Amino acid sequence: MRILSLLLLTLFIATGCCSQKKTNMAETQIEYSAMSRGYFKKIVLQNQTAFVTNGRDQQPIETKIDDAKWNKITAEFSKVNLDKLSTLKAPTDKRTYDGAAIGNLKITKDGKTYETPGFDNGFPPKEIEKLVNLLVDFAKE
Repeated sequence: MRILSLLLLTLFIATGCCSQKKTNMAETQIEYSAMSRGYFKKIVLQNQTAFVTNGRDQQPIETKIDDAKWNKITAEFSKVNLDKLSTLKAPTDKRTYDGAAIGNLKITKDGKTYETPGFDNGFPPKEIEKLVNLLVDFAKE
């Protein structure tokens, strides 16, 4: 009976540890940019730091990201399928007639770059919407 109990306890502990895998963000850079003829915004996240550029000739403003917000970003990032990023479809088409700036999400992880096709700023594809909204929040602060 003791052996059976020990085996079950070991199984539960091992299962719990496996399900709590954290995404390694040390070698990851997330970049969101939005631009049109008269508008430019670029947000770069790396190592719990955000760099926000609000104009073409502006220097980026550096901001440290608190742990709570970083955990939200990491959680949303872990839901993104990087291999399918280049195939995402934009839900709207306002950028084609200057109705919206062109948004773009680029992720560099372990030396490999993944990038979305252009989409309307403010209307990202559903699959990356929460992550993009978290990034855009840095530009509002």
